[in-house]
Amino acid sequence: MEKLRETIHNAKLTKTQQTIAEFILDHSGDACFMTSTEIAARLKVSESSVIRFARSLGYTGFMDFQKNLRKEFQNQVHHISSAITVPSQRMAEIAKKGTSGDYLKQHFQNVISNIEEMFSNNGLHTFEDAADIIVRSTQKYVTATRGDTALADYASLYLKHMVSNVINTSSACMTPVDQLINIRKEDCLLIFGFPRYSSLDHATVRMAKDAGAQIIVVTDKPSSLLAQYSSVLITVPVDSNSFNNSLAAAQFTTECLLEAVSHRVHGIEKRLQKIDEYLDELGTY
Repeated sequence: MEKLRETIHNAKLTKTQQTIAEFILDHSGDACFMTSTEIAARLKVSESSVIRFARSLGYTGFMDFQKNLRKEFQNQVHHISSAITVPSQRMAEIAKKGTSGDYLKQHFQNVISNIEEMFSNNGLHTFEDAADIIVRSTQKYVTATRGDTALADYASLYLKHMVSNVINTSSACMTPVDQLINIRKEDCLLIFGFPRYSSLDHATVRMAKDAGAQIIVVTDKPSSLLAQYSSVLITVPVDSNSFNNSLAAAQFTTECLLEAVSHRVHGIEKRLQKIDEYLDELGTY
């Protein structure tokens, strides 16, 4: 849907039209087959607003827009949208599509598509703004739950190599809420959250918001559960052709953020040399 996203991004949309755009981008599979009346009823807007939205993008009307939407959707039907969050339901959807002998190539294409969409959705300034917050903050809290903790662990490890006071909230004996009890407005929270969104993540980000801390949210879309709390929002799709989210693009996004931080910090070489002194003794690299 990259072409459509770019068209929407360049269009001057009203608040209502932006709501329609977000729905169509988040539910493109459904929107392909919904009438303008059905979309209007779903979003509690007028049908004329849906038609004006289509015309604002350069189409003659909604049917013309939907024809193009279906064409774009057909180009990506090999993946299962992250909008389908329950693993068993995703497997049922995969069964409907049938098994392809070229599934590894399809997975590769999904990853590339997700990365390209991430670049389309986030400019360099987004990563630079996030990096500035991390460097300026006193305490840097990093959090995620379940499968997303791989991203938080990776980010925490390499942030610790560059800056001080990095706190990974993943722990077997306490929740992120326990870890954030001392968070203050001079601190920041870096949180990773993808479907199915965790209520624990929601509580954690609200806790940081109530404290006045800056919040960097890495999630799949602007309408996600956590996006509304962000000081800086980084969106990256996790669509895949399997029952689980594909985190390859999210991992790459994390690397981009770390790269941005590395360009804003001095003295990294000395920190790395100190770490290596002890790693050489242990033989663990």
